[in-house]
Amino acid sequence: MNAQQRLAFEAGSGVTPDALLLAIASITLSLAFLWVSWITFGTFKDWQEGKASFFDLTWNVLRACIVLLVLGFYIR
Repeated sequence: MNAQQRLAFEAGSGVTPDALLLAIASITLSLAFLWVSWITFGTFKDWQEGKASFFDLTWNVLRACIVLLVLGFYIR
């Protein structure tokens, strides 16, 4: 984005492009952390009730964390 486009964007939206990118990245990562927590607690509950094995618990949590790491790498 050149200087003229940046000024037009700031005039139209009222925020800088960097601030908007930070807000979008923060919201996305917050939702991703919430999703990983939901997966973790759901699988843990299934493991406690005997509906899943310890391997299922470990694999689901590990897979959700890998997705979180990849998403964090691309948002960075």
